[in-house]
Amino acid sequence: MINAGIVGVSGYGGGELARLLSIHPNVKLTYVASGTYKGQKLAAALPGFPQKNPLICEEYDEETVISRCDVVFLAQETGFAAKHAASLADRGKKVIDLSADLRIKDQAVYTQWYKAEASSRDLLKRAVYGLPELHREEIREAQIIANPGCYPTSAILALAPVIASKSVELDRIVISSMSGVSGAGRSKHTLQYHFPELNESATVYGVAGQHRHTPEIEQALSILAGEQVIISFTPHLIPVSRGILTTVVVDLARDMTTRELVGAIAEFYEKEPFVNVLPEGSFPATKHTLGSNFVHIGAAVDPRTGRATIVSAEDNLIKGAAGQAIQNMNLMYGHAEETGLTMAGMFP
Repeated sequence: MINAGIVGVSGYGGGELARLLSIHPNVKLTYVASGTYKGQKLAAALPGFPQKNPLICEEYDEETVISRCDVVFLAQETGFAAKHAASLADRGKKVIDLSADLRIKDQAVYTQWYKAEASSRDLLKRAVYGLPELHREEIREAQIIANPGCYPTSAILALAPVIASKSVELDRIVISSMSGVSGAGRSKHTLQYHFPELNESATVYGVAGQHRHTPEIEQALSILAGEQVIISFTPHLIPVSRGILTTVVVDLARDMTTRELVGAIAEFYEKEPFVNVLPEGSFPATKHTLGSNFVHIGAAVDPRTGRATIVSAEDNLIKGAAGQAIQNMNLMYGHAEETGLTMAGMFP
């Protein structure tokens, strides 16, 4: 049995981790930390949990983590993992970080985009980017995992097959993503997230290459391509609680039919347990991935323009956060990576 702790349990990502870990057959949740709800029952932070659940939210304390946990999930704001991940790992704990602290390997790039001090070079070298579909073997051996962002997961998985096969022009990739408001986190109180502002509306933000996930996407795709990949990424906020729909438009580097494109993507992901490639003529919807760890991908070629459109959908709190973190944990401990994550999407 794996003893697991969550730091930041009262956030959306931390709460989803608690829910999924509570039903994982190989995990016992032994420690939950929340500064907001310290001293209160887990059910106070996460009302969906039964009042009889004995866990009490505590203030973060490294010694308590060391004594109670084998693996610790860090679901805190930017900067926390940079300060604490190395110490936890040095003392024998496996660490899975859900923030952006350990994702960007170039310290200058991280500082530019996040306006914060980057993690140490040694820590960044130790952290493995936790996208199992691309880095499974490295994840198995890792002590520290940088769990990918929700937007990057949807975009990278949509693009990986055509990037790996050199089927598209690498400097003309346009990505447009729509996200439910839970992607902003539970602590956001700015006006744009208030119900009257958000409801019956859709809005754009991070326009013209300003969103922080841009370098994360480019880094992952450049590693896969073996050369620099440049993207134009535009995120949108839509009035749903959870879910991401990403539409990618690429210039094809060679002639290809829709059937060939869909077939190539399906072959790339043939053995992947959490990627569903839809048949020709079908496209994803966020409703179909809601509550699951699955990514759905559909694609089509426009022969008139020589461009392809690839669409992916995911639940931003599961495959885009907590579910992927648990998938990584399963790999790190030698369990089947589907363990505790095989639930289908909720429908309707």
